[in-house]
Amino acid sequence: MWKFFEKLKNGLSKTHQGFIEKVDQLFLGKKTIDQDLLEELEALLFEADLGVKTTGWLIEGVRQGLKRGELQEPEKVKEFIKQEILRILKSGEKPLSIDFSQKKPFVFMVMGVNGVGKTTTIGKIAHQYSSEGKKILIGAADTFRAAAVEQLEIWASRVGADLIKQSKGSDPSAVAFDSIHAATSRDIDLVFIDTAGRLHTKVNLMEELKKMKRIIGRECPGAPHESLLVLDATTGQNAISQAKLFNEAVGVTGIALTKLDGTAKGGIIVGITEELKIPIRYIGVGEGIDDLKEFNATEFVQALF
Repeated sequence: MWKFFEKLKNGLSKTHQGFIEKVDQLFLGKKTIDQDLLEELEALLFEADLGVKTTGWLIEGVRQGLKRGELQEPEKVKEFIKQEILRILKSGEKPLSIDFSQKKPFVFMVMGVNGVGKTTTIGKIAHQYSSEGKKILIGAADTFRAAAVEQLEIWASRVGADLIKQSKGSDPSAVAFDSIHAATSRDIDLVFIDTAGRLHTKVNLMEELKKMKRIIGRECPGAPHESLLVLDATTGQNAISQAKLFNEAVGVTGIALTKLDGTAKGGIIVGITEELKIPIRYIGVGEGIDDLKEFNATEFVQALF
């Protein structure tokens, strides 16, 4: 865990520089907080991709604190921001707990636009469960991209999972159907259904996902047990609009936020949690098989600050 904390700290270094260090520079040599400083702070928080709503809420909190005489010193303001970010992120910290004696197979439907790291995320989560001795099956329902299926094949053999696929361009729902039936007959613990992410055909994609979700639910009552949306942290505010879109169409029960190590926009995690109220299940800070971990708010804020 300590190794991952170090990785997280290094991964968040760009966000730290683009956010925390700038706050420190803003406060440098200042004894009190005035209106001008407050406006500069607001701009900084916004630039750090915390989102409009969250930024407004934090600045209002600072204003109220100033009125009450509690936040006159910059150090106290910084501590207030840190504690508020922690409070917001704590509300989004809900790790998955699966009772395999009650739910088997447990079905993940994994969504997200192309390029966010869906396939890799599936591989990494599958790896975690297969290390615990769980039997895994992956359904390659992104039938339009041959590369997606090939990538899943590599991951499946790497983590010892079964793979269900069909020919290129076949009906994704048929893959989902086959995956559920194969899982039931093979006594599988966990099923991951990979889905397409072609956002330029939004309407078709969302209809396709709805159909797939219906079929999964029909063949395995209560499934999908987790509709996991994979978001790429480097896209910043765009990630929030993507999440809204998927959530409205099919309902998202959890988020995996990838590529936090490659961006200064790591603050987006705060905006996502505050605006969408969807649990952050996993965060990714690298390419390695162990670089995706369950989200821990305290650890994240410590690493960031």
